[in-house]
Amino acid sequence: MILDICRKSGDKAKCYEASLAAPARSGQVKVAMGALNKVAAGDPDIRRTGHVYAHAIGIAAGSTRGDISKAFTQCSESFQSGCYHGVIQAWFSGIDSIGAADANALCAPFRANEKDRWIRFQCVHGMGHGLTMLYQHDLPKGLAGCDLLTDWWDRHSCYSGAFMENIVNVTMPHHPATAMTHGKSEHGDHHEEKAAHAVEHHGSTAFKPVDSNDQLYPCSIMPERYLSACYEMQTSVMLHNNKGDIAGAAKSCESAPAAMLTTCFASLGRDISSYSQQQHAEAIRMCSLAISKYQPWCYFGVVKNLIDLEARPEDGLSFCRSIPTAEGKAMCYQAVGEQIVVLAGDPEQRRASCSTAEAEYLDACLYGARLSTAPQKLLRIWESVRN
Repeated sequence: MILDICRKSGDKAKCYEASLAAPARSGQVKVAMGALNKVAAGDPDIRRTGHVYAHAIGIAAGSTRGDISKAFTQCSESFQSGCYHGVIQAWFSGIDSIGAADANALCAPFRANEKDRWIRFQCVHGMGHGLTMLYQHDLPKGLAGCDLLTDWWDRHSCYSGAFMENIVNVTMPHHPATAMTHGKSEHGDHHEEKAAHAVEHHGSTAFKPVDSNDQLYPCSIMPERYLSACYEMQTSVMLHNNKGDIAGAAKSCESAPAAMLTTCFASLGRDISSYSQQQHAEAIRMCSLAISKYQPWCYFGVVKNLIDLEARPEDGLSFCRSIPTAEGKAMCYQAVGEQIVVLAGDPEQRRASCSTAEAEYLDACLYGARLSTAPQKLLRIWESVRN
């Protein structure tokens, strides 16, 4: 039993990673993901960091650099779809640079059908991880690789993966991508043979991923086009710097630029989902550490993460029912609707997914799902944040 063996190991993290990657490497990806679920049920540490181990499974599965679509069919949505992201990281392990044509072709199989939007997100988000890893965790170069994508939605999803890889590489020294980071450099006239607009690999980097003296770094040095994706991850940096102080991170969010305040508090909610181990009452308590007008945005982040974990809207709807305030419920149901858009391309399917929301907040879910106009309760929340 992996759980028993690794608990006795001198390096539990490495033991789990090796034990889970082995079956995935031999093509038994579903077996590996099943084992990860069992391990997480018995080890609270894995429940919190399971996304990283799902990456390891995906990296092992994609190590042959075969057909990405085929590899994706073996992964699952468990642990925030980390398996999909790992497959993409593995693809990047065999290249030294990438041009616009290849960047846009990589996730093209999932772009034609709106029903594939969830998988499309996993693919382009995984590109952000892979590009940052490719360029020795030089975050600006990874983001420049994302800029090669022609579609705005794809670019933003890629940026989010780049910012996630930046902090995960700091907080998880055993992250499976570490061993895959390139140390190669261009030689001779190889640079001139690359396609136009290619982003080149140039060896190691001196980029500083976090700054303990600046709770808003790296967002504080980023061009405007990256800010939204950066602040979606920034509280993970804050919590690394302040050793897990949720109230301290909430206070730091207050110093974010005005346009990024709600994004920062949604990021706090995303982290709270993990810190609370998806326990609803504890997540609500942690969100209460933020100032009252931003608590709805904290719930917004919690519920999106809850749905991301297993791609089940019902998990989010359950959380929304437990929120004690009308404002919090409204934002929560809007967030559920937004996640349903990504999961379900068909409008009737989206409507059905919202149908079990509390009657008073059904319109908020439908608005998030792009099926109605914004209800007054949401307009009041947005106005209170602006004032």
